[in-house]
Amino acid sequence: MNYYFAPMEGITTYIFRNAFAKYYGGCSTYYTPFFSSIGFNKRELHDINPENNKNLRVVPQILCNDTGIFLTLADKFADLGYDEVNLNLGCPSGTVVAKKKGSGFLSVPDRLEAFLETVFDKSPLPISVKTRIGVKDAENWEQILDLYAKYPIKELIIHPRFQKQFYRDMPSLDAYVLATKKINVPLVYNGNIEDPSHLAALLKKAPATDTVMIGRYLLYNPELITELNGSEPSLDLARFRDFHAEMMEGYLSEMPGDRPLLHRMKELMFYCCHYIARCKGESDTDSMIKKIRKAEHLAEYKAAVQSIL
Repeated sequence: MNYYFAPMEGITTYIFRNAFAKYYGGCSTYYTPFFSSIGFNKRELHDINPENNKNLRVVPQILCNDTGIFLTLADKFADLGYDEVNLNLGCPSGTVVAKKKGSGFLSVPDRLEAFLETVFDKSPLPISVKTRIGVKDAENWEQILDLYAKYPIKELIIHPRFQKQFYRDMPSLDAYVLATKKINVPLVYNGNIEDPSHLAALLKKAPATDTVMIGRYLLYNPELITELNGSEPSLDLARFRDFHAEMMEGYLSEMPGDRPLLHRMKELMFYCCHYIARCKGESDTDSMIKKIRKAEHLAEYKAAVQSIL
């Protein structure tokens, strides 16, 4: 099985990607948080700089509905040496969807078709697509697949929920199976691979699946891929401590002041407290998260993490 790390805005930066690959690994490809404008800010420049992504296969992701922006970004990524670009047709955020971007683009199929026609014709790089199965429901999923079938998509990454579900309910394995029968492009499954039983359920339905993309569950459990591959996790808090320290050091070098760093690290730790509790043989994460949430200064945050670990 081939594993991809899903893009997560504000979390899966180059600092995180390098630290995760060093201490846990198992992912063949990492996707950047999305780019949506042609002018890169300092953070985005650092994130996409090839020097900051050595020894990793990284795919830049674009979220837009403007062919000019997409092609300009694709040109820039090609100039930087990237070999693929990913189109985000999956983001369920209300503000994104209202602008007919992300999964909202699926609601205007004529505009989407015109967009795809142009970008696949003119892009300097192969294009993969990350998609949901609809907006309000999955009623038009077959028509969406018929549209995708017209283009040389490098890979179609399917998150089989519709936009209105956000991350509620279980993904529809049947919708993914339909894609395996209806479209002849390489497919990647994405959605709620929480443990080996979920992977087994997917493979029972779609046994030819050879690639999955995982996001938040690799934060809940950095050793998830180890378990999916049939090995026992180490549950090593010392390793996690080194992983956390490396990210802290990286972000300290980039972020002036406590507040931006605290926001970044708190968001990550709200996920990782689940893994820490498991390492300690505990089930209660609420008290850990409460300690992290109360920290208002860097010294307080460090003390809270030290206490938890």
